[in-house]
Amino acid sequence: MGDSGSITPRIGSMKTLLGIVAGAGVSYGIYKLLSGGSFRRYKKSGGNEGLASKTSEGKSRSDSLLAKVSELDLVFSRNERTDDASGNIIHQSVSNLEPQHLNMLLTCLKASNSTSERCRLLLTLGNAAAFTVNQNIIREYEGIPIIGGFLSDPAPEVKVQTLNALSNLCMNLQNQEQLKVYVPQVLQLIEMSPMNSDLQLAALRMLTNLSVTDKHQHLLKDAVTLLLHLLLVSDVTLQVQTLKVLVNMSSNPDMMDDIVQAQAPASVMLLFAAQTSSEVLMRLLTFTGNLKSWRPSAQVAEELRRNRDCLFRVMLDESSELHGRLVQLLSHPDKEIQAQVAHILT
Repeated sequence: MGDSGSITPRIGSMKTLLGIVAGAGVSYGIYKLLSGGSFRRYKKSGGNEGLASKTSEGKSRSDSLLAKVSELDLVFSRNERTDDASGNIIHQSVSNLEPQHLNMLLTCLKASNSTSERCRLLLTLGNAAAFTVNQNIIREYEGIPIIGGFLSDPAPEVKVQTLNALSNLCMNLQNQEQLKVYVPQVLQLIEMSPMNSDLQLAALRMLTNLSVTDKHQHLLKDAVTLLLHLLLVSDVTLQVQTLKVLVNMSSNPDMMDDIVQAQAPASVMLLFAAQTSSEVLMRLLTFTGNLKSWRPSAQVAEELRRNRDCLFRVMLDESSELHGRLVQLLSHPDKEIQAQVAHILT
């Protein structure tokens, strides 16, 4: 696959390289986005969860994308973290991996029978995939189906590392064309995995990255009900990640018909309370603001009212509790939350 020499004599050196790279405690995330893999920018300021304001015209396209995904959680090695807010946290050895090294990693991954070795290989490939140039190389070496195949691995830790690698590979539009086929499997993992597990979180991170632009959001239209129920039973970390996906989807007007028709638990209204984490509440309000910006015709609204359990009835209809709960939040101690509520109510 791009390297004509035999791989056997280099296995020893490959394992040495792997030990150095994977053992360095490097972290997942966006270190640098080169122009070749940059996404186009949304036209509206609410185009992506966590984007506080419109990106200035003076910023580069890569800066624009970084602003869009600035709140996507970086996945750190359990052995090491960094406080470098600039995101310059990728170990030099990973950034300097050459195409033949990535090819060797993929070859070793295909041949590996060890859970721990698979995790280390996937960890290293995921770290390398934080760079646009490596995202392209991995795709060109047909590495995406190799990595994606490990979503079916019986070991949960292998699935987690697989999802982390796929999440970074998602930050490339050409890669997304191959990665979209895994959406049903990723949604199944969210539904079937233990609640608040690393596996659920990693799966939601991948969907967040995949939904940064509107190109493949339609693949998630049947998952809205699942995501809304997840909000009610998960911890704060998972709630935040779930809302990132919902905010991304609701920022796309073309998705709104599917979102408002989704079955929604009435108890979602309980989240609009002072007791809810501010981090969760801010994203919930962003989601709500996106929903409120949708203006159905009288005929469409009347049809939606006939479905008592749909999101429209729960959050947008005149009979909804939402207005009263928003008024109560005007006295929330967090000034940002107050401002967001006031904006929705105007």
